[in-house]
Amino acid sequence: MTSETPPFRADHVGSLLRPAELLRARAQRERGELSGAALREVEDYAIRAAVKLQEDLGLQAITDGEYRRTIWHADFLRQFAGVTVREGVAEQSGARKFKAGEQEIERTPTRFEITGRLERRGGIETDNFQFLRSVTRRTPKQCIPSPTILHMRGGRGAIDRNAYPDVDMFFADLARVYREEIRDLAQLGCTYLQLDDPNMAYLCDEKMRQSVRRIGEDPERLPRTYAKLVNECFKDRPAGMTVCMHICRGNFRSAWAAEGGYDPVAEILFNEFDLDAFFLEYDSPRAGSFAPLRFVAKDKKIVLGLVTTKTGEMESADEIKRRIEEASRYVPLERLALSPQCGFSSTVLGNDITADAEIAKLSLVVEVAKDVWG
Repeated sequence: MTSETPPFRADHVGSLLRPAELLRARAQRERGELSGAALREVEDYAIRAAVKLQEDLGLQAITDGEYRRTIWHADFLRQFAGVTVREGVAEQSGARKFKAGEQEIERTPTRFEITGRLERRGGIETDNFQFLRSVTRRTPKQCIPSPTILHMRGGRGAIDRNAYPDVDMFFADLARVYREEIRDLAQLGCTYLQLDDPNMAYLCDEKMRQSVRRIGEDPERLPRTYAKLVNECFKDRPAGMTVCMHICRGNFRSAWAAEGGYDPVAEILFNEFDLDAFFLEYDSPRAGSFAPLRFVAKDKKIVLGLVTTKTGEMESADEIKRRIEEASRYVPLERLALSPQCGFSSTVLGNDITADAEIAKLSLVVEVAKDVWG
């Protein structure tokens, strides 16, 4: 893992705080006061500024800040034919409780239902990637939601039995539509792709595991099921494409949804998923210890999410270096990297953090990485 090969020593998860002018334009669009083309012009301008910011900070992986999205997963997944997105519909498990300090935010998760056969109508992030690539000379990084999200939110019960009498047919179609998107991104020059997958962390939380049982699924079997699904999605990727998975415990207005170390999924996660690297949340005790990293296969890399995006409180560079050293007892230093633990704005609402704090934290990641790896 050199400075020219992703994941980079100083990397980041993807989403950035939306600037005020972009939020205003999006609100105008929702009220019918702005055309789709005019909104895209505002997005283009904001993305150019975000790209310059990342480059000025010294980052090598450049994202579009997810500025064209309202929420990190639904905007992408709803574009597949056969997917119906429902907001505010209680699952069998009820509302999900997100925690931010002493505050508890109750939120019914976005529900995805499979109401017909899955098809990809056309490129989903292809035009967005093409624009990003045109405005940076560094490595454009594309982030997409994991395919597991279309299963775990509702399980078999959220998949229409007329469309899919056999659930294996559903998984086969899901992998196929992802392969089609990945193929087109690769043809446009995408060499760095990230899957965002909180589900593998949710399967480490006993409360979440109980929720999975309530929808008729087995939390012990799902990691292997999902490994097979993800591997099918990427089986045709070109040799020059780096694929990583970002795993966190929820990120909604600085709140989190799950807790627990990676122990229940580590052996399968770090060995059976045919991926190059994992971005792991490690900014607080709720993520557990580094001990599960002992299962990481020798061809995998780990990006340590040691800088929180949940608050503006700054971490100590010395403490981050100490924790990197601690992690290196399980994974050699040459296979480690550093990033924030999550994005700064998984939804348009953003985390409870200022733009100045966002910049300071990204700068800290770059500075510590230089000190540790040179």
